[in-house]
This record gives sequence, structure tokens and C-alpha cells, in this order.
Amino acid sequence: MTSPSIPHLGKRLSRLLALQTMLVLGLVCVAVYWGSLLTVMQRQQDNLNHKQAALQHLLQEGRASHTPGVMMHMLSDFLTGHDELSLRITGSSGQLLFEQLRQPVDDKRSERRSFAIDLPSAQAGQPGQPVQVLLMLDRRPDDALLRQMAWILGLAAISSALLVSVSSAFLVRRGLAPLHSLVEQTRQLGVQDLTRDWQKRLDDTDQPQELRPLIDQFNALLERLAVAYRQMEAFNADVAHELNTPLTTLISSCELALRKPRDAEELRDILASNLEDLQRMAGIVADMLFLSHADRGESARRTLVPSMAGLASEVIDYHEASLQEAGLQIKVEGDASAEVDARLLRRALSNLLGNATRYAHAGSTIALRIINSTPDGTLRLEVSNIGPEIAPEHLPRLFDRFYRSDASRSHGDRNHGLGLAIVAAIARMHGGQAFVDSSQSITTVGMVLPANTSTAMR
Repeated sequence: MTSPSIPHLGKRLSRLLALQTMLVLGLVCVAVYWGSLLTVMQRQQDNLNHKQAALQHLLQEGRASHTPGVMMHMLSDFLTGHDELSLRITGSSGQLLFEQLRQPVDDKRSERRSFAIDLPSAQAGQPGQPVQVLLMLDRRPDDALLRQMAWILGLAAISSALLVSVSSAFLVRRGLAPLHSLVEQTRQLGVQDLTRDWQKRLDDTDQPQELRPLIDQFNALLERLAVAYRQMEAFNADVAHELNTPLTTLISSCELALRKPRDAEELRDILASNLEDLQRMAGIVADMLFLSHADRGESARRTLVPSMAGLASEVIDYHEASLQEAGLQIKVEGDASAEVDARLLRRALSNLLGNATRYAHAGSTIALRIINSTPDGTLRLEVSNIGPEIAPEHLPRLFDRFYRSDASRSHGDRNHGLGLAIVAAIARMHGGQAFVDSSQSITTVGMVLPANTSTAMR
């Protein structure tokens, strides 16, 4: 369920696009307005400069050749057609010589230009007459034009922002359509889809390039889930099979024992047989619990083992009877000290020896090797036996639970198919991994422990 405080991606993108558009258009409109304002102000100053130069030329050049009346007429003609201009000329003593005002002198919406001019005398050799000129330019037409431009730019920015907001919402929704399609595909996935080809569980045909890596990773995750699901189903089936046989035997034995009166010796034999099946079931349950703890990430409790060969000898002593019964010899090659969980290593070596004993040819020799690799500092423990080769297709699954490479399930009364799975789990608990190799009638199974867990014997 989506939290109401967290907006949807589409709404968030639409809002961000709308805000970005409003900001950009607002900045553009402000820049256009200020550019126009500066242009208008510069044009006003240029206009005043031009009129001032023209007025100085008119007064200084025409004063000597024209009477005052003619000069007044020329000034009136100078202002004709320029309704935005006002002019006042006063003499040195303050008397008004000419005035034509279209706005008050103190009007704040006018550009003012005040300057002095020396009028030439009508008689040659006489000094000129100084006058004070006030030239005013009405800014109201330009201000009205700027206000109109401001309104136009503001309305254009708002309407454009609204248009972009609507179009961006549509485009974002359309752009997120592949993501919605992907969500719909994942919603339709079920357990039955785990059996389909993993490359077709999520279709990336019409998906953009940015989503294809995510789809590939998700399909790979589904493949891992499918493998885990198949292993779980196989595990459940194997558990049912392994427990069903002894349970059926126990039930049948109890039913037969209860059908008629039996003496104490016969009942003792029946109980002893049932006890063997119960112990086998208890072993399966204990191994399953151990694997469950290992899968949850439980790690080994490391202590220094001075001699791995000595630990291996203890395990060999435990298997001495079964080795003699199978007519097998065993030799230990190499030695090392290591910081490992001795209890777990004994169990792993016991499983490896038990596995080798079951499949080794009678009269052959089993080799238990302890190899300390100096370059990378790893400890390698392996058990080799001479016997039937394991087909290559079985090797990757040899450490799976309840997996047997022989379809006949040989030694099923003593081996329930968890021994090598436990070896792999113990290797993982030490931070290492198990391995297997089978070629030229020699099968080698073992594990490699990572660096810093062992030191060479001196």
C-alpha cells in the first residue's frame, strides 16, 4: 500500500516539469522585460540628446539672422509633431522667453534635461545673451507600452506553464507506460511461472534500454527462485520418501505384533528392529536440523588444531571396522595446523570416508590428503577412492540433499543422501566450498577452506 505522504512518480515528475517550466519561462519573461526597459530608457536618452543638439543648433545659428518673432515661430515648428516634448526658455534674469508645456514642470513621469545656451547678439561685436533651456520628454507612452508588454509576457508565461503542465503529465504517463506494463507482468506471475523459460518470464521486447538491465536482473532472480523452488519440492519429496519407508515398516511391524499373542523374546526382536528404523529417522531429522542451521548462516567455532593428520586418524579409527569389512586400505598424505571447528571437521571427514568406503573397489586404497597451499594460504582436504566414475551431469548436483547418482538408491538402508550435503554445509560454515572430481576411475571429494585458517607445519 502506497503511503499518502509519498507522491507517485508520475505526479512528482509532472510537478517538477511544471515548476521547471514556470521558472524558466518566468526568467525568460523577466529578461525580455528588463531588456525592453533598458532599450526604452536608452532610446529616451538618445532622443533627448538628439533634440538638445538640434535645439542648440537652431538657437545659436538662427538667432543672428532672424527676429525674435521668427525665432518663436521656428521653436513652435520644432515642437510640432512631437507631442511628448515640452520646452521652456528663460533669460538670465528669469524672464520667460518661450514656453510650450504638454505636462507640468514637476511631472515625475517625464525625463528632464536642463542646459544653458549663449544666444548670439543681433548686432555684430555685442556679447551673446545667456538663456536657460528646460527640455522635457513624456514617458507615459513608453510606460504604457512596457505595462502592456508585462501583461502579455505574464499571461504568456502562465498559459505556457499550464500547457506544459498538462502536456508533461500526458508525456510522463506515456513515458511510464512501460513501467506500468512491467508491474502488470510481475503481478501476473505465479508459482506456475517458475517452470517457464526464465528469459520469457518478464518480456523486455517493448521496454526501453534503461529498464532492460532491471528486467534481466529480475529474470535472473526468478531463475534462482525457480531453482530453489525445484530443490524445495525435490527435498520435500525426498524427505517424504525417506521417512515413509521406515514409518511404513514400523506401522506394519506393530500391526503384525498386535495381531496375535507373542512371547517376550519375539517382541524384543520386533522392538529392536523398530529401534533401528527409529534411529535412522532420528538421524535424518538431526541432519536436516543441522543443514537448516547452516543455511541460516551459522558459522564454525574455530579453535587451533595442531595436527589435521591426527584429527583424520581419529576419524579413520572410527571407520576401521567398515574399512576392513570392505577390504580397503587407507593412507594419510600431508599435515597442517589450522584454526577450524574440530567437531565439524571430524563429521565432514567421516562423511567423506563413508562415501568413499561405499563406492571404492575392494582391495583398493583410499587416499586422504591434507594440502596446505602456500601461495594463497588455503587448506585443502580431499578423499580419493578407486571406483565407478560419476557421470559429468551428476557432478554439479552431488552436494544436493537426498541426491544420489545411482538411480537404484543403493545403500539406502545406511545412506539417506545427506552426507555430502553436510560436507558442503560445513565447508560454507568455514567460509570455504566443497568440490568433486571424477575421472579415470578415481573420484575425489573434498573441501577448500579459505586463507588465514591454516598455517604450515614446521
